Amino acid sequence: MLEVSNATLHYGAAQALRGVSLTAGAGKITCVLGRNGVGKTSLMRSIVGHHRLTSGSVAFEGKALDRSAAYDRARSGIAFVPQGREIFPLLTVRENLESGFAPLKRADRNVPAHVFELFPVLKQMLGRRGGDLSGGQQQQLAIGRALVMRPKLLVLDEPTEGIQPSIIKDIGRAIRYLRDQAGIAVLLVEQYLDFCRELADEVNIMDRGQIVHTGPAEDLDRADVRKFLTV
Repeated sequence: MLEVSNATLHYGAAQALRGVSLTAGAGKITCVLGRNGVGKTSLMRSIVGHHRLTSGSVAFEGKALDRSAAYDRARSGIAFVPQGREIFPLLTVRENLESGFAPLKRADRNVPAHVFELFPVLKQMLGRRGGDLSGGQQQQLAIGRALVMRPKLLVLDEPTEGIQPSIIKDIGRAIRYLRDQAGIAVLLVEQYLDFCRELADEVNIMDRGQIVHTGPAEDLDRADVRKFLTV
């Protein structure tokens, strides 16, 4: 479904990505791991259209996206939950969810029932401002907003960062549901090793802007793989 080929990205003279290639298939969870500063977020933002690659390509469902703006990628079925959540703090939960209507046709502009089934706290807080929610509730709201878009590919950048353990479990259950029941392709950036080990169908390890290992989640127990994840 998603194919990144030989992606290179520069910020001025600094090179963030060095020939990165990866794939993410429908009904699978693909994890990207690595230490801080190795290019994980740069890769995700390049996939969703926030950064233009220096060279290489991004294709989705066989269509090249290299010249597509972020809003066109959203219309094609790519949804992004950024690191730090980036909800609208002065809008209500309902209004935040409805901001996901932007790429949808008018007939599809409603909140799918499974959003509230996965995150029932959102239904209870529809009238509350986003900025008044806890960090974990804001993360659930950010994921819910992305799901409103009916994505075929869901890109999540460190969804467990700063989140309490009970909500991490809720997020894990939601991601499994999206893979197993909805058949969505999930591309997940994480620092939390156990979270990835439990969820991932495939892991990609990054170091210094490159993919240095690709394999099943069980590979995270190998010493030659873990060396790229320890400080």
